[in-house]
Amino acid sequence: MVSRPRILIAGGGIGGLAAALALQRAGFEPRVFEQAPRLQPVGAGIQLSPNATRTLVQLGCGEALRDVAVAPGSLHVKSWRTGRNIFSTPLGTRCLQDYGAPYYHVHRADLHAVLLKELGPEPLHLGARCTGFVEEEGGVRVELEDGSHAWGDMLIGADGIHSSIRTAAFGPEQPRFSGYMAFRAVLPAERIQGLRLQRDLTSWWGPGRHFVHYFISGGRQLNYVAVVPTRTWHLESWSVEGSREELLSEFQGWHPVLQELIRATDRVFKWALYDRDPLPRWSRGRVTLLGDAAHPMLPFQAQGGAQAIEDAVVLTSCLTRHAGRPQEALEEYERLRKPRTHQVQMTSRGSAQLFHLDRPLQVLKRNTRLRLTQRFRPDVLAHRMDWLYEHDALAEAERFRGL
Repeated sequence: MVSRPRILIAGGGIGGLAAALALQRAGFEPRVFEQAPRLQPVGAGIQLSPNATRTLVQLGCGEALRDVAVAPGSLHVKSWRTGRNIFSTPLGTRCLQDYGAPYYHVHRADLHAVLLKELGPEPLHLGARCTGFVEEEGGVRVELEDGSHAWGDMLIGADGIHSSIRTAAFGPEQPRFSGYMAFRAVLPAERIQGLRLQRDLTSWWGPGRHFVHYFISGGRQLNYVAVVPTRTWHLESWSVEGSREELLSEFQGWHPVLQELIRATDRVFKWALYDRDPLPRWSRGRVTLLGDAAHPMLPFQAQGGAQAIEDAVVLTSCLTRHAGRPQEALEEYERLRKPRTHQVQMTSRGSAQLFHLDRPLQVLKRNTRLRLTQRFRPDVLAHRMDWLYEHDALAEAERFRGL
């Protein structure tokens, strides 16, 4: 009996689990090494645009995902003080019609649970922090913090922006600090029933900062993220607590709806926002990177998780196509994925400037332009994200096979 190729994966986040599931379904033997002693995904929401949900459906997660998700009807971008719409664009029905896949808001814990249910517990190893690797004849040995090691045919670094696998492969690098920090919180929807918020994606733009909120967990919870400039907070961690009072002070004078959301919150977390300039290489020998380890990006296009999911299916397709030739597979993986992730990274950086204009004349010009476009050319706004949302990562990889 021929043994299945064993693929080691450092990191059990969204990208790592998606890669494990894609590989398992393609006949590989994935082994996921996650440093946490138990999986406790950060208590926060994630936006899954059609390019991500399409791929998750292809991986067999469609029905389970639908059960825990909220499908927003529209995106509304509002003025920070008055609440007046700057522009709106439909999401729910239109995404299904135009892109053939839904737009979802999901609690990260729910997404992890969906992926784990499809994957099964066997490939997952908890309390196993990867510290480095050694390439050997015909394979690679990953080294773990407890002194043990594991051998596989290849290794995927899906261990985030501070990836130890990337450091071991290419040396230390410093992520690029954006000058912004984000507050995040999740609160029970019943606490803010009086606000009568719709199941939409709502973004409030104001001087130098913005505030986004949407429902998750089937509508039982509301998730929000508030981005503000900072010169003093540089810690990139999702588990550091801020305070409600600190957040209120940052949004003093903003619309009463936001004041109520903040006051209804028990716990607020904060983290500094980093990305990296696109890396010249993702792979070395039988080792490659995926998700934030390869292309960390600012959250202003809500694409970090989505791009990791795309990576997972494309990498799997390349490994399947070049069976027994991992270096050729990894070269093809980079050729397919780097141009797209580079574009998303740069678009996310550019959005930071658009969202956070603070000079009155600049704000007036931006808002007027968008409102006029909404009135006279709504199709322009509705289809501005086509390049991102209509993308089918698996189909792209399959098309590459025939070239």
